[in-house]
Amino acid sequence: MSGKRGNGEGSIYPYKNGFAAYVWVTTPDGTKKRKYVYGKTRDEVHDKWLKLHMEAKKGPMPTRHRTLDAFLSYWLESIVKPNLAPLTYVSYEGSVRLYIAPHLGPKRLDKLTVRDVREWLTKLSGICQCCAQGKDAKRAPGRRRCCAAGECCEAFPSRRVVQAARDALRAALTHDVTEEEIGKNVAALVKVPKPRRRRIKPWSAAEASRFLADAVAREDPLFAAWVLVLCLGLRRGEVLGLTWKSVDFETGELYVDHQIQRAGHQILHRETKTEESDDFLPLPAFCLKALRMRRAQQTGDRKAAGALWQDSHDLIFTTKYGTPIEPGNLTRMFALRARRAGLRVIPLRNTRHTCAALLVLLKVHPKVAQRILRHSQIAMTMEVYAEADDEAVREALSMLSGAMGGAD
Repeated sequence: MSGKRGNGEGSIYPYKNGFAAYVWVTTPDGTKKRKYVYGKTRDEVHDKWLKLHMEAKKGPMPTRHRTLDAFLSYWLESIVKPNLAPLTYVSYEGSVRLYIAPHLGPKRLDKLTVRDVREWLTKLSGICQCCAQGKDAKRAPGRRRCCAAGECCEAFPSRRVVQAARDALRAALTHDVTEEEIGKNVAALVKVPKPRRRRIKPWSAAEASRFLADAVAREDPLFAAWVLVLCLGLRRGEVLGLTWKSVDFETGELYVDHQIQRAGHQILHRETKTEESDDFLPLPAFCLKALRMRRAQQTGDRKAAGALWQDSHDLIFTTKYGTPIEPGNLTRMFALRARRAGLRVIPLRNTRHTCAALLVLLKVHPKVAQRILRHSQIAMTMEVYAEADDEAVREALSMLSGAMGGAD
């Protein structure tokens, strides 16, 4: 038997202080190229050469590897930006720019290991981001008080930030695996401590009633928004994205299919996250009454603003000049009004937990409540209905109804 290797099999030869070998492989773009391996001894290179042969038989292989920095730039601009939601792009871009690129950017993709990722995450959790990002140095000289003055403020990333950075790297490498530039996703093999979510007790129906009663008494222009949040469980973006076309006063229905989002320097009016989020929701009479009040308020705002009015997407909830409300401002206004009503402050997103109890007290039929709450089983809704029966709260709602002009 001849010892000569077949055509395309490659060869092993002396190279610098050791040996080298190559194998002809098919690259992802379909061309044939040589791929090299190196080692100090012939046996070491021979083992690598055999392994390379096996990998070459499985499918296309790249012959040149980018740095992680170069790949992440390509991934963000060519994959994430045109295909995913703007808010997702902003999140990934921030993680790449602030946490991944400064530490792992120069690494070659094929050289990135599980150990590299684990050590990076461990190191990241102990780096003061005020120092790393020069936050204190960006302040006016008279206002600098910590890192720029030589006193580290120990603004370490939270568990949630570290997890988000790992998730961004994992998502990027997952795409690189599909492009067959690397064989495995090393970031997916590294576990990070799961952030613990602090439990906050939601408002009771009595507290929600006090909040709404205070809002209607003060003629709050956002009263209808608070009603929809508390009585229908709508999310912040969904409420702000509602247009007057979304409301059918004749059939008493509300169609939720758009949201307002802050993405970087832009406020976007865009579709909801998934098709499952789009739905026709039945409106209790209480909600219809609040929306009619809001329509009258907006008509007054439009007349007062005159030529300054900007009819942006025909939104229901706007500033006094017709422009969209900043989502973060709605959260702040909710907290401000809670304090003004003498109530403990809870996150706006926690109001959804209060929604079910209010629907009971508004005497909404269980099947209708099931649709509003988006429960898959009526049994879940009936559990809520079996619990709530507070006469004092019913009295508070009756007073609130009277203040609104006799809504049912």
